[in-house]
Amino acid sequence: MKKSEFKKLIKPLVAECINESLLEGGLISGIIAEVVRGMGNPQPIVEATPRKADPTVERMKRNAFSEEQSGKLKEHKQKLMSAIGGGAYNGVNLFEGTTPAPAQASPKQQASPLSGQAPGDSGVDISTLFGSVGHNWNAHMNDVKERK
Repeated sequence: MKKSEFKKLIKPLVAECINESLLEGGLISGIIAEVVRGMGNPQPIVEATPRKADPTVERMKRNAFSEEQSGKLKEHKQKLMSAIGGGAYNGVNLFEGTTPAPAQASPKQQASPLSGQAPGDSGVDISTLFGSVGHNWNAHMNDVKERK
């Protein structure tokens, strides 16, 4: 008998024997049960690290006044304001017509170029920046280009 003929004859018998042992012996159901048990509700391993406090908040807590200190500070301020009172500055209100400064942004917010400016601030007038040459600026620029 040739090797190829023997292979054709024995291959179905071996496959049938392996199939029977896996199914009837319960080996395949045990493997499936282990896989399902391992896949159900996996619990991730999480390392518990202590949260680091924000240094800005810590500094603010250290520098903050207590209730008693705040009360004393307010009383002192009231005494100073009453001492200055109406007779100071010949009765002129130094802050008449002014508006409060805009609130400071928190350190976590992104800074913008105009973050510290009031919305109604018109800025600086630069119309007379170049004096008498301001209206002839184009003529001066053309003159410089011709010299090059």
